[in-house]
Amino acid sequence: MSVCVNDVVARYPGAQTFKFGDNAELSAELLSLVRTGRKTATCGASRDYPEDSPAKPVVGRRDIALEWDDRPALVIETVDVAICRYCDVTEDFALAEGENETLEGWREHHRQYFERNGGFDPKMELLCERFRLIEDLAAEE
Repeated sequence: MSVCVNDVVARYPGAQTFKFGDNAELSAELLSLVRTGRKTATCGASRDYPEDSPAKPVVGRRDIALEWDDRPALVIETVDVAICRYCDVTEDFALAEGENETLEGWREHHRQYFERNGGFDPKMELLCERFRLIEDLAAEE
C-alpha cells in the first residue's frame, strides 16, 4: 500500500511538494541519488521562483519530493539557499548535486536542462539549494 501525499503533508505542516527533473527517467535517477546520499544539492532557474512563490525553498522547511506519478518519495530539509549565476557555480556545489563527476559535466547537462525548460544564458541566476534527507517514504511501503 503506497503512502498518501495528504498523510505526509499532515506529518510535515507547511511542506511543499515538488519533483526532481523534467521527465520520469531523470526524476527516478535523481531520487535514487538522494536515497544513496550522493545528491545533497539541487538548483533551478531563479525565473521559476517568483518572490512570493510557495515553491521557493526555505531554510529549515521540510518538503516532499514526489515520484513522477505523484506518489510521495522523500522528505528533505533545506539547509542552505543561495542565488548564483550559472557561470559562477562552484565545483563543490556541482558535485554536491551528485549527477556528474566534474564541473564541466555538470555545466553541459544543466545547460541542456535549462535549454529544454525556458532558455539558457551563462549569466542566468540559479536558486541553489542544499538539503538533507529526512525520510525515505519508499521504506514505508
